[in-house]
Amino acid sequence: MLRIVRQRSFLLVVDVHVKLAPAMFSREQALANISVLIRAARRLEVPLLISEHYRRGLGPTVPEIAALAPKDAIMEKIHFSCADEPACAARMAALERPQAVICGMEAHVCVMQTALGLKDAGYQPFVVNDATSSRRPESHATAMERVRQAGIPVVTTEMTVFEWLNRGDSPEFRELLPLVK
Repeated sequence: MLRIVRQRSFLLVVDVHVKLAPAMFSREQALANISVLIRAARRLEVPLLISEHYRRGLGPTVPEIAALAPKDAIMEKIHFSCADEPACAARMAALERPQAVICGMEAHVCVMQTALGLKDAGYQPFVVNDATSSRRPESHATAMERVRQAGIPVVTTEMTVFEWLNRGDSPEFRELLPLVK
């Protein structure tokens, strides 16, 4: 399957920490797009999971993202890849959805390793380019190239929302259209 299908997918927001986010290039764009993805996922009943890597050191998820999610969406991890963290892997498997839409920070570390690990585990991951960031633009660009080379589609926030919507004549379309305009 080449398209993202809402009934087959889940949204995974990776490591958007209060101590990490300020160092990211294009931070505001990434946070705004992560917010759009969360709002769309919640409206369209796409399951949402948020990982926190080493919360004690990096702090919790940034408040503007955490406020959009139910408390039970947050998963703690110590592995860079969510796929390698047993508790995270179990939470994702319990969703029984084969497609993972991945966004977050840092693109070249936890986001990329999660995408590669999920592909190895049999999922169909999609990485949302404009909803990920790294400290340096070249790290982000290299991560996107590497996931592409691994056969993982790199998509945008708008592509994801419109693929989840699938049609333009629904009440959901009219509600979510302002998010991507």
